[in-house]
Amino acid sequence: MKLAGPVLLLGLAGCGGPAPAPSADVAVDLETAAIERGLVRDPKDANIAGAYARGPDRLCIVAAAATHRIGIVIDYGEGNGCRATGSVRRDGEGLILTLGSDGGCRFAARYDGEHLALPGALPKACARLCTGRAALAGAQFARLGESLPEAQAMRDADGQALCGA
Repeated sequence: MKLAGPVLLLGLAGCGGPAPAPSADVAVDLETAAIERGLVRDPKDANIAGAYARGPDRLCIVAAAATHRIGIVIDYGEGNGCRATGSVRRDGEGLILTLGSDGGCRFAARYDGEHLALPGALPKACARLCTGRAALAGAQFARLGESLPEAQAMRDADGQALCGA
């Protein structure tokens, strides 16, 4: 019985050791594994053109010459909203948006193939594209479809096409 105490303590001391590190071959991130199995679209291969929305907010992207045309409308009603048009191009795994007639509203957005998220802080020139208390900053959109007619059909509150015909 006197020997059981120290043996038990030695046995318990060995239980708290560090776990073995996974090998480099086994350590694959979940996103890469899902892309390889076809469960998730690879953002680098996804066509960015299409129609996107979240609640009343709308965004469309259509192919144009070297870049793509983009249109965004955020409508909170009662004089609070944004309407922005411009161009968009890929930049690695994200997108570079250039909005407004003077192109002063230029920033990088996150894009994962299904969702497009504008950053929470935008250049001051972007404020000119909005009225009232509305802002483009932090807006998020989910893909509705990749159809060109669907993207071209998106309109603002006045019925004007966001991405043209």
